[in-house]
Amino acid sequence: MGGIRVTRHSERARVAGAIVAAAAAFSMTLTGCSSGEPGGTGGGVRGAGRTPVAAAPSPSRTYPLSKAPDTIPSVRTHVPAHGPGWRPGTGGVVIAKGSEALADEGQLIAKELKLGYRGAVPARAGDVELALATAAKGKPESYTVLTRGGRVRISGPDQAGVFYGTRTLKQAVRSGGAMPEGVVRDQPDRPQRGLMVDIARKHFTAGWIEDRLREMADLKMNQLGLHFSDDQGFRIASDTHPEIVSREHLTKDEVRRIVDLAARLHITVIPEIDSPGHLGAVLAAHPQLQLRDAAGRTVPGAIDVGQPASAKLVDELLKEYADLFPGAYWHLGGDEYQALVRKNPEASFPQLAALARQKYGPNARVQDLATAWVNDRAAVLRPLGRKLKAWNDGFFRGGVVAADKDLEVEYWTGKEIGARPPEEYLHEGRRLINLNDEYMYYVLGEPNEFRYPTGRRIYEEWTPFVIRGTQPVPRRYSDQILGGRFAIWCDLSNAQTQDQVARGIAMPLRATSQKLWDPRTPVRSWQQFDALAKKLG
Repeated sequence: MGGIRVTRHSERARVAGAIVAAAAAFSMTLTGCSSGEPGGTGGGVRGAGRTPVAAAPSPSRTYPLSKAPDTIPSVRTHVPAHGPGWRPGTGGVVIAKGSEALADEGQLIAKELKLGYRGAVPARAGDVELALATAAKGKPESYTVLTRGGRVRISGPDQAGVFYGTRTLKQAVRSGGAMPEGVVRDQPDRPQRGLMVDIARKHFTAGWIEDRLREMADLKMNQLGLHFSDDQGFRIASDTHPEIVSREHLTKDEVRRIVDLAARLHITVIPEIDSPGHLGAVLAAHPQLQLRDAAGRTVPGAIDVGQPASAKLVDELLKEYADLFPGAYWHLGGDEYQALVRKNPEASFPQLAALARQKYGPNARVQDLATAWVNDRAAVLRPLGRKLKAWNDGFFRGGVVAADKDLEVEYWTGKEIGARPPEEYLHEGRRLINLNDEYMYYVLGEPNEFRYPTGRRIYEEWTPFVIRGTQPVPRRYSDQILGGRFAIWCDLSNAQTQDQVARGIAMPLRATSQKLWDPRTPVRSWQQFDALAKKLG
């Protein structure tokens, strides 16, 4: 149990062969492991092209066959072996020759395990060695942990993979006191795995956000979304438009520290300025840009997409914050534009209807202006190298204007007006990220029949294929489903303190991590998973 994948009925048949292969690998020396690449899938042992300096002693036969380390998420594959494993002692952390880029990872795990850090020097007895194995086979973020002869070697094709290997080592020591003998080969099932925090409706301190980053890193998550603009607040300092910033907000220096910490932990911060809806805090300082209907009534949170000044204002903000958030992704929002929740948007907003026909032809509608708005904002950020995302209810069917093909669909609900089933987006060839509000939404105050998730349903029922409601989409779309994020929304912002939120999301975040790393039915029961989480702290 405890995540030992080789104990699954479907894999028992290969255990004997795997053990033999591991024993063969273990017969080679570790003397050469301080530099070079692991041979094939040999978990960090040098290839056959090098002659071992000396044969290592055989593992003691008095040791029972090892079990996989107890970690969250569970390791996908562990080849057991007879031996004592590795425990923190007199050894230190070293970096293999040619892998000096792993210094940050080495220093962090040394500090966490209270070991000395010696840098790029040959490994000695009792050491943990980190190595970039760029020629080894394996997906990005994959890693191998070889534990033998009182040493540990963690290798991977990139820095992120090696970092995740150190997380496995850290959790193994915390849960069982040692890294078990044998070979761990591990990699994530989905490339995008993360948490989204609504810091617009509720102010969260920089320290709180940094704590979530550290928590996410141990869970091998790699994205943090920050929704920092909404009707209730705009929460990051602005140089171009200081008039829109809420009293409680993050300074730019605080954001830089958050982004820098995230980068060291191999987490990308994804900013979101939601538009053309959810701009109430911005429009409070620019009321002349607020959308009005045919009767002259203002529409909450909605900017008038027909005014050139509206685009100018939002584009100035996008360009300003692009410098602050250098990561690969940007979230454009695009959801819940209130002009489109009216029964007849063209009748309610005749000025927008006329503009749509003028720009896009006689069959164009208000929804085409909204789609073009999102495309135009994407055009501002695309030259800056950003990959763009938007909420699923910002993609409309049957319009004259189509959403740009490279926009990733952040699918959260099928309950909104105009929301389409996920299969429609997938059939169009679009890539999609799963934020299913049935499982993945932690909404403060539990409005609109939301309930705080405990994590159990995520752990027992949800997979990346369960995008809307409880039914999975066909597996033929697997390559288009890039991953998922657990989301905190602060609709009733005072319902919980930020510390209560941290405690409330702890188990759902762990369950999400497990199912994005390995969506198969877990070996552990929920009760066992919960107990392990408490042990890991």
